[in-house]
Parts: sequence; C-alpha cells; structure tokens
Amino acid sequence: MAKKEISGYVKLQIKGGQANPAPPVGPALGQRGINIMEFCKAFNDKTKSFAGKPVPVIITVYKDKKFDFIIKSPPASHFIKEAMKLKSGSKEPGRSIVGSISKQQLKDIAEKKMADLNAHDLDEAAKIIAGSARSMGIEVKD
Repeated sequence: MAKKEISGYVKLQIKGGQANPAPPVGPALGQRGINIMEFCKAFNDKTKSFAGKPVPVIITVYKDKKFDFIIKSPPASHFIKEAMKLKSGSKEPGRSIVGSISKQQLKDIAEKKMADLNAHDLDEAAKIIAGSARSMGIEVKD
C-alpha cells in the first residue's frame, strides 16, 4: 500500500457525539476541502461514549481530500471540574481557592488520562493533574 501524502492537520475540541457543520467544525474542515458531513457522522459514532464532554480530536488531511482522525480523552480540567462538581475554576487562581481535591481523586483522573499524558507511571501522571488543579484554583489535600 502506497503512503498517502499529508496536506495538513486540524486540531479541534468538539463535544462528544455532537459534531455538526456549524462553526467551529464547518469552517475548519471546509477550507481544507473535507466532506464535513462524512466527518461529523464518523466522529459522532466514535464519541457516543463521551456524550456531552469536550473531546479533543486531531484530523489528518491528505492531498486527495481524504482524512483520518485521532480522538483524545477529555481535558484534565473537565475531569477535575466533574469530580469537584464545579461550573468553572477560580477567577483568580493562586489568590482565591474554590475547593480542594484529594490525592485519590487525582489518581482516578490520572488513570483516565494516562494514555494522553507524558508520564511513565501513575504517580507522575497524578502530579501533572495536581498542577492542572492548582492552576484552576483548587487546593490539593493529602
């Protein structure tokens, strides 16, 4: 099988199972010449398990207008807000604290995100998630 020539990549964050031709999906894919409805159907089928959660996707666009895409897990901030039952993080992280998260909750989130994190083991992954929590104005408790 011959290698396809790649013309570029498109990175988007779309709610799982809710891709439609409206912005940001339509314009981003339309300018590359991709069949938007074909992408939306394929994406929605693959992300039914992430319904309503923001899902990062990297779309590889080939010269012949065909495409492949890789689905990542939802962002750590989404899992942190979900665990804390928060609408958003602190408006002034570092000054005002909106809540606290336990080490066990961090490990649970790290397990979900492990494939997308640049970490060798669960403890390193938990430290990465703890940093994300601190930058959202959330205290990390032992």
